[in-house]
Amino acid sequence: MIHITSFANPRMAQAFVDYMAGQNIHLSLQPSQEQALYELWLEDDQYLNQVRQELDTFLQNPNDPRYLAASWQTGNADTQFQYRNFLTWGYLKEQSGPLTIAVILLSIIVYLWVEMTDAREVLRYLAWPIGDQQSELWRWISPAFVHFSLSHIGFNLALWWFLAGQVERKLGTGKLFTILLVSALFSNWGQSLFSENNFGGLSGVVYALVSYVWLTGERNPESGVKVPRGLMIFSIIWLFFGYFDILGMHIANAAHTSGLIIGLLMGVWDNRHSFIKHQSSR
Repeated sequence: MIHITSFANPRMAQAFVDYMAGQNIHLSLQPSQEQALYELWLEDDQYLNQVRQELDTFLQNPNDPRYLAASWQTGNADTQFQYRNFLTWGYLKEQSGPLTIAVILLSIIVYLWVEMTDAREVLRYLAWPIGDQQSELWRWISPAFVHFSLSHIGFNLALWWFLAGQVERKLGTGKLFTILLVSALFSNWGQSLFSENNFGGLSGVVYALVSYVWLTGERNPESGVKVPRGLMIFSIIWLFFGYFDILGMHIANAAHTSGLIIGLLMGVWDNRHSFIKHQSSR
């Protein structure tokens, strides 16, 4: 038997097994002895090249309806393996890093502070600096950690974990720290031009991460970071809705725009060699 690959998600692995079974190629799915992985084994090596080609296609779009249809047709919509629970603290830690988690915890602590007192009380200490507050350097960054509702912090932290976790694991804590500081400073400054110091939230940083990760994934796929193009499109649409007040809520449009721009600029700089290479090959 030949080991083909390993999956962390058994449902995904089973979908590929069932799809190949529909082509009369038998693959075995076995739990790994050492890690929380599921291994695919090929019994007949004459199909090795075909299986590898099909696997490459599958990994590009594992949610294609034909793979789910294959499971139904073979009667294997379920498997003998227990599915891993991805909503665990261990998984969240595994898919992130210390800085990603620290920002999540800090944001939660500040949000609880807002809930126990009042947003205006919190902003007295963490709002963007005005007047003689310029020397209080933490204020240039701290508005990013202030959230005013459960939906506000929930949406921001979910995207922060998804994007920052990738950057920290693949590109390093130092790179994430740089993006966090630069984008928080730039997006806070942009929003202060319109809201003075009455604002808060991590969304400017999130927008910077969306554009940075998207551009890096497009220009340098080997980096291991990427976002679906649909998320980038959704971010632009959300930005558009915010400017025309279609959503009927207060949105930090300037922070979003500033974050999107600085993320793109940082992405262009970090991937400048790919642009130079593209120009020289023309």
